[in-house]
Amino acid sequence: MNSATSDPQSVLKTASADASAPLAAARPDTAEGLSAKAGRYRWVVCGLLFAATAVNYIDRQMIGVLKPTLQSELGWDENAYSNIIFWFQMAYALGYLSFGRVVDKLGARMGYAIAIVIWTIGHMAHGFASGVASFAAARFGLGIGESGNFPAGIRAVADWFPQRERALAIGIFNAGANVGAIITPLLVPALVLWFGWRTAFFVTGIFGVAWLAAWWALYRHPSVHPHVTQGELDWIRQDKADTSVKIGWGPLLSKRETWCYAIAKFLIDPIWWFFLFWLPGYLFDRYHLDLKSFGLPLAAIYIISDLGSVAGGWMSSTMIRRGYSVNAARKLTMLVCAICVAPIWFAQSIESVWGAVLVIGLATAAHQAFSANVYTLPSDLFPRAAVGSVVGIGGTIGALGGMGMAKFTGYVLDATHSYEVLFAICASAYVLALLAVHLLSPRLEPARLD
Repeated sequence: MNSATSDPQSVLKTASADASAPLAAARPDTAEGLSAKAGRYRWVVCGLLFAATAVNYIDRQMIGVLKPTLQSELGWDENAYSNIIFWFQMAYALGYLSFGRVVDKLGARMGYAIAIVIWTIGHMAHGFASGVASFAAARFGLGIGESGNFPAGIRAVADWFPQRERALAIGIFNAGANVGAIITPLLVPALVLWFGWRTAFFVTGIFGVAWLAAWWALYRHPSVHPHVTQGELDWIRQDKADTSVKIGWGPLLSKRETWCYAIAKFLIDPIWWFFLFWLPGYLFDRYHLDLKSFGLPLAAIYIISDLGSVAGGWMSSTMIRRGYSVNAARKLTMLVCAICVAPIWFAQSIESVWGAVLVIGLATAAHQAFSANVYTLPSDLFPRAAVGSVVGIGGTIGALGGMGMAKFTGYVLDATHSYEVLFAICASAYVLALLAVHLLSPRLEPARLD
């Protein structure tokens, strides 16, 4: 085993030392006749993943956008709201672990289809809810289905993209989260004002049905897809072949590389949940906005986030193409992101709503860039046959952290009516996540599963 120091500077030192060691599998585009331009259908697949993630986040974020409306109409306090979020995240934890195995067994095409059917039904069920218990039940169904989005999406990326392109592809499809988060505060208030909040859930549920039809028509594994040229297939398969033998949870749970990914998710996922579910209420309370006026500032935050998601994937992928090792590219990118999150510690003291938008937007963009690189770790460290399971384990651990964060946030806000402690946690989580990744996998070497 490789050893690592506990000094945070060792992250930068190790990454810098590795920068001169080119990735063995990353060859120039023209090497051995391979070319990235031999075919581009893999980017159509990336577009489908992007669209699914956008729909996923529209459905997920609606309760955050409607939080002030529902609190006023149904009489919820912060603790009641946090309980509803808690049940969503419990379902997400359970479903993430299960869907990782489902995707590894059935493949991305069927796994994704099952997931979106379940989450669309759960989403529309919100329109029939009337209290904390019924909302929690609907959120539970939504959480089960939505937990399949990233295991299936990352498995599809592992099937369709060589290692050098994966961070960029994941960054692009992960940017769908921000597009969904942008659309939601602009679309949903209008639907609520025109039709009421119940109808808003039914209308937005149509997006999932439309996506499912497109996915089933357009997606196949690249080895059997009629629109994939031999040149593109060779480009996709340029990395060293890995095992196709199914790998159980036992061997995976015993590997440091699994916990490298899982602990990073445990530390950063709760921060994104906090942004997603509590930012609308924060803007309402801190800057005295309403359903008509808070949409544009919230959308602006997620527009900035979108840029971060793509930039994070682009940065590490570009570094790999220029000869940096995977270890150096991933960790240097994550270090930059961790630094960019830090100013959010002082967000509550900013008097201008647009000043706060810039600081919070920088933090959410850095989260998405950091997350795009964390999401590549399962495919960097494990064979394709294990990717879905590792993603499922990490997602479950991240959701458990989110459950704790939800209850803690409700308690803090009811007790103090201040976001200062919560923003401090946000500012420090990414440094700790990067340190955990570095200590558990100092060089991001593939796990030994023999």
